[in-house]
Amino acid sequence: MSIAIFMLAALAEIAGCFAVWAWWRLGQSALWLVPGFGLLVLFAWLLALSPADAAGRTFAVYGGIYIATSLGWLWAVEGQRPDVWDGAGAALCLIGAAVILWAPRGG
Repeated sequence: MSIAIFMLAALAEIAGCFAVWAWWRLGQSALWLVPGFGLLVLFAWLLALSPADAAGRTFAVYGGIYIATSLGWLWAVEGQRPDVWDGAGAALCLIGAAVILWAPRGG
C-alpha cells in the first residue's frame, strides 16, 4: 500500500508541475494552472498518508520513487525513452528508498 501511495503522489506532483511547465515553457493556456494546482494539493495530501514515522524519512523515500516515476513520465508522455544510465540511476535510488523505508529500526 505504501508504494502505491508514493507512486500516486509522484504522478500527481509530476502532472501538476507539468501543467505549470506547459503554461510557462510551452505556451499553453493559463487554464492549465487550475488542474495543475489541484494536482499539487493532491500530491501533498497523498504524501501525508505515508506510513513512515517522520516527514523527513517520508520525503527521502518519496524522492527515490519520484525519480523512477519521472523517467516513466519521460517515456510515456514526452516520448523520450530513458537510456541505460537513467535506468541505473533510478535503480540505485529505488534501492536507497527501500533501505530507508524497510530498515529494521529499534524503538
